[in-house]
Amino acid sequence: VQLQASGGGLVRPGGSLRLSCAASRMPFSLYDMAWHRQAPGKERELVATVTSGGIANYIDSVKGRFTISRDDAKKTAYLQMHSLKPEDTAVYYCYARSWINTYWGQGTLVTVSS
Repeated sequence: VQLQASGGGLVRPGGSLRLSCAASRMPFSLYDMAWHRQAPGKERELVATVTSGGIANYIDSVKGRFTISRDDAKKTAYLQMHSLKPEDTAVYYCYARSWINTYWGQGTLVTVSS
């Protein structure tokens, strides 16, 4: 199983980025997907989840700015981020969970700075 995260980079405050998490060698449609992030000096935190049925949830600090989605045909999860703030700076990790397995992808760095 492999989760390949991409799409991070340097963006100015107020800007946008879209992260992608491409899965392979797994029955993607059966997994709930999530994005976590870890800022420098802080613990990793859950940012957003989307269930296998497509129900999305977010932490309060990103509601209205971030959108998590999935394309089961492409075996890819996305995190669309708008109105980015410096406090969104972190390494973002994708995560997959089923009844019996969990998997982490490698991180992708998002830096929000002017």
